[in-house]
Parts: sequence; C-alpha cells; structure tokens
Amino acid sequence: MKTRRKRVYAYITNKNRLLVFAHPNSPAAGIQVPAGTVEPGEDTDVAVMREAEEETGLTGLQFASFLGKIERDMSEFGTEEIQEAFFYHLICPGDPPESWRHLETSGGTTDPIPFDFYWVSLPNGVPELICLDGEMLPELEQVRKQAD
Repeated sequence: MKTRRKRVYAYITNKNRLLVFAHPNSPAAGIQVPAGTVEPGEDTDVAVMREAEEETGLTGLQFASFLGKIERDMSEFGTEEIQEAFFYHLICPGDPPESWRHLETSGGTTDPIPFDFYWVSLPNGVPELICLDGEMLPELEQVRKQAD
C-alpha cells in the first residue's frame, strides 16, 4: 500500500507577479513555487504560511485564499506515494526585491539549500513548473480576476 503525504503549495503574488524559484545547485529540479510537507497534526492553513516563510525568507505574507485540493499518485514522478496537495494564494505586500537568494534550512533541520527566487508576470510569463506546482494556476487566475 502506498503511503499518503500532505503537501501545501503557495502561489505568492505581488501585484501581477508570481514568485517562483530555481535550485542553483540542482538545475534538474526545475522551476518551482514554495511548497512543503504538512507536519503531523498541523493544519494546512498554518503549514502553508510556515513553509512559505521558511523557503522564501519573506515575512508579512498575507493569506488570500484556499484554491483547492487534489490527490495524485506520484509514481509517474518516481515517488511511491499518494500526495494530497493543498494549494493556496498568498499575497506579498509592498515592494519586495526583484530577485534574491535564500538559504532554506527546513526550520533548522537540514544543511542550508540555496534557492534563487524571482517574480514572473501573470498569467503569460509563468515558465513551465515542475510536478504538481502548476496544477492550480487557472484557479489562481480566476480568483485574481474576481478580486479586480
């Protein structure tokens, strides 16, 4: 029987831009959005804020909306698990840097991993994202249009 794992994905926007990142030490990891594993007993709303701050180094992020959940067999990506993926829209207020490097440490539990963050234009400037990272981009655009 395959294990089940809950993960949260953060679509962080600033004006008409989406935050994405690359792994400078592992280019094959592709372009991603901040995401991570939900801790046992942790609420997904709490997990997405924790993961977004840990991975990006940004503070003051604002919760905008829950976009949806999907369940996916991850064997096509080389992982024998069923992933419950929870997608959220977070807002980064103000004028953040155009790009930056942040050393992610999983809350101090791993050696630092460099991530290179940058903003891309929504909706047409978003590069191809890895794995499940782009699954809820249409829902993000829908809620953004409703907010305008």
